[in-house]
Amino acid sequence: MWRGRPWVLTQVVWYYGNDMALQKVTFSLDTETVARLRRAAERLGLPQSQVVREAVAEFAAGVGRLSEAERTNLLRTFDRLVPGIPERPAAAVDAELSALRAARRRGGRGWSRP
Repeated sequence: MWRGRPWVLTQVVWYYGNDMALQKVTFSLDTETVARLRRAAERLGLPQSQVVREAVAEFAAGVGRLSEAERTNLLRTFDRLVPGIPERPAAAVDAELSALRAARRRGGRGWSRP
């Protein structure tokens, strides 16, 4: 079938052989977003689709990460709560835990079951 024209298959494989399966999709964007997309593509010398792919990849990388405001709020909460943690020697904590474990092995904390 391809005898005499092996370059046709080679060109197709080379063009689509960049390990990226492309799909055409349609989005509705407001006028200002389209203008920003076009300006960015022109400034970078890239196709608009490449600018969109890179923007989506960058956005997706940040999903699940805390925003600066969330991070600041959590640190503020941490700083407020940590001073309220009682300071006790490790030996006192170990003694309390040992007493709790012993009470559990005995079946409770001194009360009898009906």
